[in-house]
Amino acid sequence: MRLAFMGSPDFAVPALRALVAAGHEVAAVYAQPPRPAGRGQRETPCPVHRAALELGLPVRTPARVRRDAAEHAAFAALDLDAAVVAAYGLILPPEMLAAPRRGCLNIHASLLPRWRGAAPIHAAVLAGDAETGITIMRMDAGLDTGAMLLREATPIGSRDTTADLHDRLAAIGARLVLRALEEDPPAVPQPEDGVTYAPKLTKADAALDWSQPAAALERRVRAMTPWPGAQCRLGTEAIRVLAAEVARGDESSPPGTVLDGQPRVACGGGTALRLLRLQRAGRGPLDADAFLRGFPLPPGTRLG
Repeated sequence: MRLAFMGSPDFAVPALRALVAAGHEVAAVYAQPPRPAGRGQRETPCPVHRAALELGLPVRTPARVRRDAAEHAAFAALDLDAAVVAAYGLILPPEMLAAPRRGCLNIHASLLPRWRGAAPIHAAVLAGDAETGITIMRMDAGLDTGAMLLREATPIGSRDTTADLHDRLAAIGARLVLRALEEDPPAVPQPEDGVTYAPKLTKADAALDWSQPAAALERRVRAMTPWPGAQCRLGTEAIRVLAAEVARGDESSPPGTVLDGQPRVACGGGTALRLLRLQRAGRGPLDADAFLRGFPLPPGTRLG
């Protein structure tokens, strides 16, 4: 089948590799343009761009496509059977959505209609969902509103982080999109009820609000791993919390108070969170006991 592949981050790479391995003809790969990265701020291709070069595939990196008639014409000229889209990062206009004979198939990392939007994996962990999954949908002009072709669920374990689910879902998406192309299943409209949205994350989402219950904060730690990384503050010092667990609470201490040397931190509703793995800015991650040897948090310390 003659395809275009449109994606940018690591999440999309397994699908691109699976399509090539299955013998599909990838006529073009679309990816976000190279951006400055690292200490030297050198122009760096995104993961899909790098994978496409490794596979010997032609790469296009337009900065925008919505109102670019030349891009629309170039895409139509590819004479595609279908386009596969996975976290591309640009909104496709109707002219491009309609160009492939079987439309544009999107690999979305949630069980639609739950968690439409930019950060569905983070949102599922943060909300305490019991499961998430992959939906293959035929794209339309709405935000993740297209009809569904295939869905596959996976449980969210009590210790699963966004990083864990990211890798699992990327593998499921790669397998499921091959099935969708081969089987051409009937498209089923999304239900009208149960719609939720997962907005794009910012660094502000990393902050731990100690007035919240410990269970919610433990989920935030897992949801923000690896990015943007949950964090608290001691004065001007930022401390990343890489792992934590709900612990025995203390109703007598204000939220944010370090209760003991484990360390347990008082949270909202008389609950507490035990910090298991921590990291200071510019330092490596450490288990809590090793971290405290170099950066003590004595009982009574107030974290922000």
